Amino acid sequence: MATVSRALLLIGSALVVYIERRYVSEAITYWTGSSTIAAFILLGCSLTAFVLALGSALRPQLKFIWHCFIRPLHASDQRTRLDNFYKGQADVYDATRSGLLRGRNTMLNLSASHIRTMRAKNPKQKLIWVDIGGGTGHNIELMDRHFPVSSFDAIYLIDLCEPLLQVARERFVKRGWTNITVLCQDASEFALPEWARSDPKGSVSFVTLSYSLSMIPNFYALLDRIDYVLSPENGLLSVVDFYTSGKQPSLHEKAIGGTSKECGWLSRWFWQIWFDFDHVSLSPHRRDYLEYKFGTVKTYNGRNRFVIPFIVRIPYYIWLGRSRSCDVSRFCHAFEVEGGNMLGNCSPASFTTIKDSEMIPPLEIGEPVLKTKASHADALITVTPPLSSFHYHLGKPWRLPYYEQAIHQAFRTFIYSFTWEDPEVDMKYLNLGPEDSMLVITSAGDNALHYAIAAQPKRIHCVDMNPCQGHLLELKLAAVQALEYEDFFSMFGDGHHPKFRALLDSKIAPLLSSIAYQFWHINDNAFFKAFYLKGYSGWALRLARVIFSIAGVSKDVEALCNAGSMAQQEQIWREKLKPVLLNPIVVALLKSPIFCWNALGVPLNQRRMVLDEGSMYEFVRDTLNPLPSTYSFKDGAYFYPLTLLGHYTPSSCPEYLTRSGFQALKANNGEATDAFRLHTDSIYNVLRGLTSWSLTRAVIMDHLDWFSPGSKDVDDEVDQFYRVLSPGGFVLWRSAARKPWYCDVFERKGFTVTALGVRKGPDVPLDRVNMYASFWRAVKTT
Repeated sequence: MATVSRALLLIGSALVVYIERRYVSEAITYWTGSSTIAAFILLGCSLTAFVLALGSALRPQLKFIWHCFIRPLHASDQRTRLDNFYKGQADVYDATRSGLLRGRNTMLNLSASHIRTMRAKNPKQKLIWVDIGGGTGHNIELMDRHFPVSSFDAIYLIDLCEPLLQVARERFVKRGWTNITVLCQDASEFALPEWARSDPKGSVSFVTLSYSLSMIPNFYALLDRIDYVLSPENGLLSVVDFYTSGKQPSLHEKAIGGTSKECGWLSRWFWQIWFDFDHVSLSPHRRDYLEYKFGTVKTYNGRNRFVIPFIVRIPYYIWLGRSRSCDVSRFCHAFEVEGGNMLGNCSPASFTTIKDSEMIPPLEIGEPVLKTKASHADALITVTPPLSSFHYHLGKPWRLPYYEQAIHQAFRTFIYSFTWEDPEVDMKYLNLGPEDSMLVITSAGDNALHYAIAAQPKRIHCVDMNPCQGHLLELKLAAVQALEYEDFFSMFGDGHHPKFRALLDSKIAPLLSSIAYQFWHINDNAFFKAFYLKGYSGWALRLARVIFSIAGVSKDVEALCNAGSMAQQEQIWREKLKPVLLNPIVVALLKSPIFCWNALGVPLNQRRMVLDEGSMYEFVRDTLNPLPSTYSFKDGAYFYPLTLLGHYTPSSCPEYLTRSGFQALKANNGEATDAFRLHTDSIYNVLRGLTSWSLTRAVIMDHLDWFSPGSKDVDDEVDQFYRVLSPGGFVLWRSAARKPWYCDVFERKGFTVTALGVRKGPDVPLDRVNMYASFWRAVKTT
């Protein structure tokens, strides 16, 4: 700050001289007797002030460049090399590393939120923090913004560089912190003073490695040491550092490493060589051993666009983990028993002991010449890789892990930011109770949350092949638990929250799976302005706004959504909006297969079902025409106000966005949300993993409309529904066709099929959406 002040003072002086140059020039001319000499003196003074100001402002950067890239070190051992490297720049270290060492604040913010979550379960546990390679103490000072330093019972800063530690000591004295001990030690052999009195095993609560793991030669010993002293149940290890990584040898390791971990060959080659000049190792071994030795809780892979954006992109990662010896039984049970899936599970198998006598039949060859005592010791191999990040998760076991396949990579974002089926009509026929277990399509999760609020069933399996739909529902579940109603409604009701990223790291993240956190970290601008204009469905909403603007009916749209009576609402529709939405140009656009899929999420087979029974004009007319005269958009029929306005209102929103619905989900530590299991797979694969008679209800929306008539996949799926549903259990679905072809498949497989509603024209709607032509139920009768 002082450097900046001096620079501003010098620049200000130069500006004053420039502005008043006429009077200054006359004065100098008077004393020197020459205008030429006066001009040179004036120019020289101005240039001197400018150069001094520039040099003062750039002093930290110049010292950084000199000591990092030019000055020779002349040292062979690690400690002397570090002292020589940092001695001349210790005072400007923090000022010159803010742009280079990205992710430190995020790592600490994430750590603070995870510590709070862990402390809630055991608030009386001693809180000991060891910051390894903490240098100037910047991390500790930064942590105070997220988690008070005074809340720690003890903090130990360990570093091998005395010049940096001296800065830390001065910093802590200035802040008045007395619970911090600064130790100059080799990280691979670090020892706390209290360890002289007792065994240190499991005595440390929190360990951080901020851009230090890559600088420690004996990193194996360091990580082994941390594993020994870290508390198994309440310990957290947090790392942020540069890295490089090639292709992962297995899908399991790829899932643990997270999105975008792999670096291109040129990036790996260049950055390993570049950092090696400063004895910083970016080889993959450090991170690989870290992810093997500990259980991954969160990971994020970023690129530091330092100096020249989009060209200079240094790979860095943020990683949070726990001891692999922590109790994961709850998550194993949720995954293997409740989720019915073994994918990604590397928990120790119950090996059968194999004896030599069982493998090789004994041979009768007489007595041996040498008398020896035979050994038939049982052999048991229990060395396993770490489990998935799901198993070390701090929150509830909502999101079951999955391996990323080509089909998952095809989805860049969510298709549906809102659910387009009416859950109130579902509830009329579901007859749900607390003993029911159901399977539903995830979509945006709105209807699944409605079922949880209304009936609190025992289990809700949410299934979607698009991982991003799971990310969205998971965010809603976590936000219900972590946020107050006002912040929650701002996000999902208003569709924007200017502080979403801060909420994500400081409150929501501990309850999210690692893969969901990565998605929302990357897409942290989703709630910056208009959330419901995001995703593929957002394109349809954007287009609607353009059409209304061109037609000059934007104000009429708002009037429709705020109409005080049904008569007024129906009049605005008939006179203003109906001519716009049912004109030939809009109908032709809706008929386009490209628009149907990319904006509306309507696949080709479903589009074909619509056209086989009539024209697109008839379908749109029968959908929209009866709604304004039947349901109030202002009070309850929230589907179309969202598409027209781009947000919900407190009086017209899904049940989970009402204050009472939110409180029902949040009550008793979120007991109603315990039912959720989120699968990122096909319905068929999920059904295969469930036990017979384990479901009582299934709501599959318009899922079967996506298949071609006669598809064997439908036969296979219906077979699995019949196996998994208990007697009397049933499947509900909607269809764009009045009589979908697959009704016959259900009947052929032993179900009793009933039409719960069939649209007959433009006068009477089936529900508040009325987008589908029919609504069906198939009951397993035997």
